[in-house]
Amino acid sequence: MSRPVLPGYGASTLSDVLPSIAAVLGVPGRDDVLGLPAAQRFVVFLVDGLGRDLLRGRADAAPTLAALLDAPATRMITAGAPSTTATSVTSLGTGLTPGQHGMAGYTFRLGGRMLNALLWEDGLSGLDVQPQLTMFERLGKAGVYCATVTPARFKGSGLTTSALRGAHFFGFAEDSPASWRVEYAARAATAAEKSLVYLYDRDLDHAGHKYGAASPQWTADLRRIDAVVADLRAALPDDVVLVVTGDHGMVDIDPDRRIVIEDEPDLRAGVRLVGGEGRFRQLYTDDPSAVAGRWADRLGPDAWVRTRAEAIEEGWFGQVQSRLADRFGDVLVAMASDLAVMTTTQPNEFGLVGMHGSLTPAELTVPLLVG
Repeated sequence: MSRPVLPGYGASTLSDVLPSIAAVLGVPGRDDVLGLPAAQRFVVFLVDGLGRDLLRGRADAAPTLAALLDAPATRMITAGAPSTTATSVTSLGTGLTPGQHGMAGYTFRLGGRMLNALLWEDGLSGLDVQPQLTMFERLGKAGVYCATVTPARFKGSGLTTSALRGAHFFGFAEDSPASWRVEYAARAATAAEKSLVYLYDRDLDHAGHKYGAASPQWTADLRRIDAVVADLRAALPDDVVLVVTGDHGMVDIDPDRRIVIEDEPDLRAGVRLVGGEGRFRQLYTDDPSAVAGRWADRLGPDAWVRTRAEAIEEGWFGQVQSRLADRFGDVLVAMASDLAVMTTTQPNEFGLVGMHGSLTPAELTVPLLVG
């Protein structure tokens, strides 16, 4: 059986990007483990769903991004586990591993109930879930001007507060011209002698979820993003380093390669709560060994099944703080093949074509394009 890709925490993951930039900017106590070029200003453009394999496979539709693949400082890195937006954005924004920041997935257990880390819930603050300093707060204290350029409706959201607080917020309407976000990012990048700007685009991920990463719609969005990158590089002064990366990749899942937990008594048995997503299920149970055994027997080589203790020992989540450990499933089920395990408790996931979350190279590995 194949083995999962394990994130290289401390050397080559999303959680290493901003600490490396901080080191280049002269912030004490940080190391540039990524080998970034010397600069005083950086723009980090996170393209949701931009996986390494997807970009390489569709490089003809993205000439600007493809050219950056050959840039001297470009390298391939990984997301953390699970390879999903809420976890990845928090890893990037805080410089912490998933086990340190506790944003444990798309849905995970928090104080006995399930939290959807993208939709959030009324009355719950991002500080309640992730109170540690973000890298933007740390950089601000060191005299670096920080800004985020994201959809306006993200202002004050749970995920924004957890992962990105401490930066000046520039919001744009999602139906606004792409030139607006380019202008915002360029203005913010030149607002001070030392600066870090975070720019986010989610349309590629949405196209992949709805139509599939092999669809014409996904390719059209990649072309649009490539044009944004070209315009952004042209708008930025030469002394600003542009870094383009993704939060995860994606795989398309055929309808006949989906298992529904509620249809299978052996999978339901002993499971109290189901979290995660179709490619990375997190199971909460009072009997982890028995549940893990049944799931491993049922899924065989199609999945890597681990108890939480086993996954932590293997390094799936990096260093894990004891107070955060029970947010991760008592049993973790990461898909190793083109299979997905669905649950009727999350009905929206049945409409997805493209999925992610697991520890395959296609989902976990993302480009770090530097130019």
